[in-house]
Amino acid sequence: MAGGCCGGCTDTPLPINKSWRRALLIALFLNASMFAVEAGAGVSVGSASLQADAIDFLGDSANYAISLSVAGMALRWRAGAAFLKGLTLFVAGIWVMANAGWMVMNSNHPPHPDAMGGIGLLVLAVNLACALILWTHRKGDANRRSVWICSRNDAIGNVAVVLAALGVFGTRSAWPDIAVAAILAMLGISGGVQIMRQSRVELTDNKSDISRHINV
Repeated sequence: MAGGCCGGCTDTPLPINKSWRRALLIALFLNASMFAVEAGAGVSVGSASLQADAIDFLGDSANYAISLSVAGMALRWRAGAAFLKGLTLFVAGIWVMANAGWMVMNSNHPPHPDAMGGIGLLVLAVNLACALILWTHRKGDANRRSVWICSRNDAIGNVAVVLAALGVFGTRSAWPDIAVAAILAMLGISGGVQIMRQSRVELTDNKSDISRHINV
């Protein structure tokens, strides 16, 4: 046995990357702020897509906080945190889909398209800023990749919200808003599955590496 996990084992803590932590802190602040803004606006104007996007902001804020807490830790902790984030994203997607279904059954009035469009453009600008900040960190382990996937999904979702506002304005119907909420839900579910799959692969590979190293 070659000294446990010393020397050659891949499951070792990493040096804390200061630029990574700084990017996460900025993204965490921006996402938490936009959750409060978009959630309030979504409820006040009766928009399912704004509420769906706000839930995504909340999930991202939690995800960035988790990423900060495991930054520099061993691979098994980073991969485990990524799995938790993927599960959170998956569950949030299911909730958004259920909320969109509820609005199909109970909503009789379309949301206000001007308010939807204004808030959508604001949060799009914020998410593009986050995407630029996190661009250089888009590759790496499941933990870092999960942060990039969240940022990417947010930007796509914000464009969709603006399009939904245009659709509501043109049709005077709530259906474009509900359809975009469903799309955002599917993005969340898909992104969550991707993150969980990669984190499980990393956890499995890490266990295999440790076992091989211990048995040397």
